[in-house]
Amino acid sequence: MARACGLGLLLALLLPMVSASMPGTVVRLNKAVLSSVSEIGKAPLQRALQVTVPYFLDQSGEGLQPTRIQILNVRVSRLDLKFIADLGVHLLAAANFTFKVFRIPEPLELRLPVVLQADARVAQGSIGTPVVSISTCFSLFDNAIAFDGSNSSTPALLVPLQQHINAVLRNKLCLSVSSLVQGLNVHLGTLIGLTPVGPESQIRYSMVSVPSITDDYISLGLNAVLFLLGKPIVLPVDVTPFTLPQHVGIDGAMATVGLSQDLFDSALLLLQKAGALNLDITGQLNSDDNPLNTSVLGRLIPEVARQFPQPMPVVLKVRLGAKPVATLRANNATLQLQPVVEVLAPTSNSAFQSLFSLDVVVNLSLQLSVSKVKLQGTTSVLGAIQLSVASSNVGFIDTDQLHTLMGTVFEKPLLDHLNALLGMGIALPNVVNLHYITPEVFVYEGYVVISSGLFYQR
Repeated sequence: MARACGLGLLLALLLPMVSASMPGTVVRLNKAVLSSVSEIGKAPLQRALQVTVPYFLDQSGEGLQPTRIQILNVRVSRLDLKFIADLGVHLLAAANFTFKVFRIPEPLELRLPVVLQADARVAQGSIGTPVVSISTCFSLFDNAIAFDGSNSSTPALLVPLQQHINAVLRNKLCLSVSSLVQGLNVHLGTLIGLTPVGPESQIRYSMVSVPSITDDYISLGLNAVLFLLGKPIVLPVDVTPFTLPQHVGIDGAMATVGLSQDLFDSALLLLQKAGALNLDITGQLNSDDNPLNTSVLGRLIPEVARQFPQPMPVVLKVRLGAKPVATLRANNATLQLQPVVEVLAPTSNSAFQSLFSLDVVVNLSLQLSVSKVKLQGTTSVLGAIQLSVASSNVGFIDTDQLHTLMGTVFEKPLLDHLNALLGMGIALPNVVNLHYITPEVFVYEGYVVISSGLFYQR
């Protein structure tokens, strides 16, 4: 299908990444993308213009002579694209066609310069994908030039021969471009497929409104829906429409992708509902660098020492009851977790008993990055971890004394687990084989912007 998409690769880079609203994402393709797409599009356009020309009835000799004509080569020397406000994309291509006319007694070679212009309308499809169609298309033909000085010997032939070729190409070239656009629409259909987020979760994007098109950019809006076990994640409050301001990110970037607060809230709600943020931290008696055992704990809590005269490993059962909260401020993204940490130790019959549980508040700095088509995150702890006793089976607990121990045995395993999870990433809007290149991430009040180049991997 990649070959069939031909010219589709032109527009595939213009339209593959889209978004905006519940949760909101906006993708804006700027003028900078057009020159790159123009270069990429020359080769597929040349293949698309390699059409079949029917026989020509040569009347220059005695009687009508059916003469075969073959296009030997098509070279697109110029391909310009520009946005058309409220419509789509305008294409202007200059090409040289080389024909071989199998004329008796000797073949004739011709070069025919052609200028092709077409307008591609971009609309919203019924299934939530971008749909591209050719609204206008026409060709302008220069005079054909015969090679090997044949102009002087066949002047009577060139005029009717070019008229025949022009009549054929005038229809066929536009039909070929239209056919390629239809292939592009199949390609763009990959936008709405389910993309894995985790083992049991997916994300799906679909258009929610007609594209916004100016002379400077095309902007498309998607509804991003996250699924857990096939069921959509729904935020508990109504979300508000997201509008991407005009001057954000890097001037001159090919793509400007805006991700609203709602997308982050939905992703975190999914992780919480899936239990992905829960973990168990287990102590090892023979480990010198893991003091998670009853002997160390007993120095801080006398009742633990009394109940466990012999050292026993301790387990921290970390469970996230409250939804994580992401906060997006100018140049600053943070994440707050409020897990309940239950501290357990084994009894003589190998069962575990609860010693005490803690309400914990962890504030984290969130750094965002993009790899290929995924938004990834890493975290680090901001300030001190806040502790309060939720319940205790070992009497009074001085939380001040627990801070140092928790920082040693709790903080690193939590960060390792969280960063591995966020490192898996969440897919950004894309179609097959499209990657973001040299992306930069900017955090604004209530939303995140990715300024990026685009790369289509054929």
